Amino acid sequence: MLPEEQLSSLSRHKIAILIDGDNAQANLLPKMLVEAGRYGQITVRRIYGDWTTSNMNSWKDVLNFHAVQPVQQFRYTVGKNATDSAMIIDAMDLLHTGVVDGFCLASSDSDYTRLATRIRESGVFVMGIGAKKTPKPFVNACDVFVYTENLVSDQKVSRRRAPNKPAKKPKDTTKGVSPEVEPEVEPEQEPEAMSLIRQAYEMSVEEDGWSRLDHMGNALYQLDPAFDPRSYGHRQLSRLIASYKDYFQMRTQEINGSTLFYVKMKGDN
Repeated sequence: MLPEEQLSSLSRHKIAILIDGDNAQANLLPKMLVEAGRYGQITVRRIYGDWTTSNMNSWKDVLNFHAVQPVQQFRYTVGKNATDSAMIIDAMDLLHTGVVDGFCLASSDSDYTRLATRIRESGVFVMGIGAKKTPKPFVNACDVFVYTENLVSDQKVSRRRAPNKPAKKPKDTTKGVSPEVEPEVEPEQEPEAMSLIRQAYEMSVEEDGWSRLDHMGNALYQLDPAFDPRSYGHRQLSRLIASYKDYFQMRTQEINGSTLFYVKMKGDN
């Protein structure tokens, strides 16, 4: 997810959200619309699937509520996802007619890798939404990719790394009391996201050693389109970097009524 600091620098795209109904979850539709809406106005809303099958029943109520157009595609072969071709053809029609200037492809299927690449080659913004099992070629073919696991709950995602715990104090069996001892200190581990953030900083740092946060955000998505501060327990990139106070310092600057964030790695001159 792009941070709020970066959203203001994006043009308001007209977005087409195209959903592979066989590879998406109906209960996440509202949050998928919210994510796509961050990058522009959603003018085309379509979902593809074989609506004669029972596994598509979960979509029916939520589609009516959010005014998403279901597109029927029969399965010509048992076990084969038939929505791919219909969705790809529609996407190319929309691309060439120019009615939208941004796409959101909601699927975890690698078959859309070439479609995403083709859209991006045309200079048109393309984002993807899918599960973490999504093949990396499809993820990297998008300008931005959002994992559905980050949409399941609005609660912050933990870093899945327990904090260091002090060693237990050994008991002195001869005196029957526990003497005061210094706890063992485990070696400090570098934060999980630091490798990517450091690369993004190096890509965007200016001559004075400071990097604009929105430029770092752009660099991060070039390095990994699926980068998301929520994966590390923070809703915004600025808060994620602020939590790494041992590594970075931050300052702000007011320009034309807008607040710009700047980041500098400690130790840089």
